[in-house]
Amino acid sequence: MMSLSPLRRRRASRRLPAVLAGATAGALVLGLAAVPAQAESGAGAWLGTVARTAGDARFEPGPCPRTADPIPDLERAYCGTLTVPEKRSGHTGHKGGRKKIKLAVAIIPAANGRPAPDPIVWLAGGPGDDAVSEIPMALAGGLNRDRDVIFMSQRGTYSATPELTCPNVDEFVANNLDLVFGAPSTGRLHVAETRKCRDRLVGLGADLSAYNGTESSADYDGLRKALGIRQWNVFGISYGTDLALQYMRLHPKGIRSVGIDGVLPPSLAGGAVTWKAAREGFDSIFKTCEDQPACNTRYPNLKATFERLVVELEARPITTTVTVPGRPAPVKVTLDGGLLVNWLTFASHLAAGVPRSIDELAHGNPQRIAEQYAGGKLSPQAIGRVSHGLVFGVFCSEWTPFESEQDVIRAGRRLFPSFPRSVLANAPLLSWMHADCRAWDIPAAHPSIRDVTWSDIPTLVLSGGFDSQTAPSSGPYAARTLSRSTEVTVPYVAHVVFADSACAQQITVSFFDNPTGPDTGCLAGLQPPAFEIGP
Repeated sequence: MMSLSPLRRRRASRRLPAVLAGATAGALVLGLAAVPAQAESGAGAWLGTVARTAGDARFEPGPCPRTADPIPDLERAYCGTLTVPEKRSGHTGHKGGRKKIKLAVAIIPAANGRPAPDPIVWLAGGPGDDAVSEIPMALAGGLNRDRDVIFMSQRGTYSATPELTCPNVDEFVANNLDLVFGAPSTGRLHVAETRKCRDRLVGLGADLSAYNGTESSADYDGLRKALGIRQWNVFGISYGTDLALQYMRLHPKGIRSVGIDGVLPPSLAGGAVTWKAAREGFDSIFKTCEDQPACNTRYPNLKATFERLVVELEARPITTTVTVPGRPAPVKVTLDGGLLVNWLTFASHLAAGVPRSIDELAHGNPQRIAEQYAGGKLSPQAIGRVSHGLVFGVFCSEWTPFESEQDVIRAGRRLFPSFPRSVLANAPLLSWMHADCRAWDIPAAHPSIRDVTWSDIPTLVLSGGFDSQTAPSSGPYAARTLSRSTEVTVPYVAHVVFADSACAQQITVSFFDNPTGPDTGCLAGLQPPAFEIGP
């Protein structure tokens, strides 16, 4: 079953260590004040209270956007909407010209009350995540210490209009954990749900070919101009790094500096790089355990044990029953080799418990792994929040046309030669991607979408040593064509280091203060995790 927001699951998993993605849903937030008093000396002071138009983009002050969970910081935000064409390349048949869509905007003022003149704009991950929902992550890391931070929902996401979510696809995944993950029959059922959602969105009038990185890049360029900002800084996480690199290439004017964290270069994006990420991230965790005498003694040959379990479970899946917080009835989970690979991909965020979980499975106890996996899929944050319209808009126009299913299998076989073909056919977190894209049925992007970004804009390139989602090596790969870049790999941290590492947060904030000389001194004191040692 495809994890429809492949670069998003790690953020849900971070909230409750005991069960990945076990957070509870909160109340809906609606209609907060457009210009609260707190914003007058920070965000909005340079903007004013009137609508502004720049080219095809129009910003209008207004209520703060709805959010699935409460975000108290919106009470001090300056909010509004950006109206842009759904598709910029010609008319789409709507009376009066091109159809318009609205993107929610929330501006959080600088904490010090005296913001620098160049704010930071946040590019969310996913693809398909809602930027406004990531405000707590950004502020917890101190990103607004000296600068206002701007959050705009990417087109199709939860706080945008239209909202192109597919709850039926999420519910199919959540309600069928007892199906064999990699079975062709499971894939066919998943694709049928994808097609059902596509038909519904098209019936609502959405042009699905308009939800992609090219249009989103133009949206952000339009936002900067409509807000009257001469120069700003960009910070993108996960898929947001793909978008940031496209944005730098297509609309470089007005960008002072760029931070990218959990790097996914557009020229690499797809299934092959996720196999590469799995190899690098898994091996880093296994090697770190091997280097600790207590861990290596208790869990010897961890890498070989894991790969043996993948092969054995793919041949003979096992079903167990677990209890998930918030669910009154026990849940059946079937573990096969593909599910085990996907589990470790996001369990890398809780690396300290990985050796123990693998060892328990090897000794006939799958409970920890099954509980963690089910907790993620059954979390309220996994249902109805990701924009499948943007997910498949990106996957099916920018990724799959430039990488065949055989390319994915060959990449997986090169890196995991013992894995059976049935596992290799579904790259980590991208199960059934090509089949889903055939059902989504949108045109391929222009081949230039895969171009490498060459730029002299000062750029901070952040990677995590345990990153099993976009690969630690993707950072240096992107940095080689960014002539004024600072490339940093934070050891012992998984995908999107800003979310989990105080050191990464310090480096990032110092970078925006001094883009050519960020303070990286904290790296010298980092220590590996203390792995759990079971009985």
